[in-house]
Amino acid sequence: MIPRAWHLVAAALSALLMLPALAGTASAAPNSRVYSVTLAKSAADMKKVAEYWKPDRLKNADQYSPATPASQSSPTSKTASGGGQIVPAMSPRIVPARSPQILPTVGPALPKDSAAAKTMGKVFFRFGDKEYWCSASSIAAKNRSVVATAGHCAYDSRQGKPADYWIFVPNPGPGGATPDGIYVGASISMHEDWPGKGDYDFDYAFVTVHRGFKWVEKSGQLAMQDVGRLQDNVGGQGLTLGKGLALTITAFGYPAGPQPDGSHPFDGKTLKVCSGSTRRTVAPSLDLQYGVQLQPCDFSAGASGGPWLLNFQPAQKLGLLTGINSLTWNRDAKGGYDAVSSPTFNATTGEVYRRAAGLATPQNVT
Repeated sequence: MIPRAWHLVAAALSALLMLPALAGTASAAPNSRVYSVTLAKSAADMKKVAEYWKPDRLKNADQYSPATPASQSSPTSKTASGGGQIVPAMSPRIVPARSPQILPTVGPALPKDSAAAKTMGKVFFRFGDKEYWCSASSIAAKNRSVVATAGHCAYDSRQGKPADYWIFVPNPGPGGATPDGIYVGASISMHEDWPGKGDYDFDYAFVTVHRGFKWVEKSGQLAMQDVGRLQDNVGGQGLTLGKGLALTITAFGYPAGPQPDGSHPFDGKTLKVCSGSTRRTVAPSLDLQYGVQLQPCDFSAGASGGPWLLNFQPAQKLGLLTGINSLTWNRDAKGGYDAVSSPTFNATTGEVYRRAAGLATPQNVT
């Protein structure tokens, strides 16, 4: 039996020196709105993205750079990735949100034919002419096709552009293996203050994906084989909102970047876990006023977008999403990161999730 009580907080991947943590209460603005960007609308659009990620390109996936938000580990800041053009190019649109309300808890879901979920994975995409990746997870939804990740793993707010060629690979294997399929992004749902202002209180995205596929060889040529919907294949984490602080959270991700002292304890090939308690934190330079910090955690770049789960059940590998890895922290200014943080997941987050969970995609991708 999957417990009813769950909660998620986000972990991060940008180096920050210690900043003061302030108490506060996050609240959704009455005029909060959902910002939606179409990535690949039709089956034909989806196939264009799929063709980009053939096995020859995926086998080099471990060599791509982990995406990071703007860093501020010193007085000078640097950006981690450039902008890119959406493929195919589509116009974003603002979708008015309904009156903010706390969304009832969404229960986690097991895959159709398994007693354990395989929801964690990586997203691959391009900004400009360079490939990047982040962490992410499948989330239970009525369309059975939603991925949760960091906003900066889907949309570059500095340049006002979404990522190109966005895909989700759950449970990735060595050498670009995709045992549970490849899922092309159909649409990004965000709060408007992420693309509009780069506000880290909203550094999260729910991406609706197409049905999955695998590359198979037929008559000596590669062909796409439909494998069905994401949630049916790997399950989905639950979602809970507005749970407050001082919670015990289990966070996941694929860290790969160096620590502040230059060491490389992670290679990005293995799913890692942190467990700790949550507290309030802020980062004024990033407009983060209501951040939730998880400590201890030594995640580095690559863990961005990985899930924070409340009441995680190891046997089923399921819990309740309460955040995503957004920023990494070096609070004591020593050799390694010691905390990660997430935006607060509240009623506004629920509106963004609702949008992603309500979108439909083509019934066949091959």
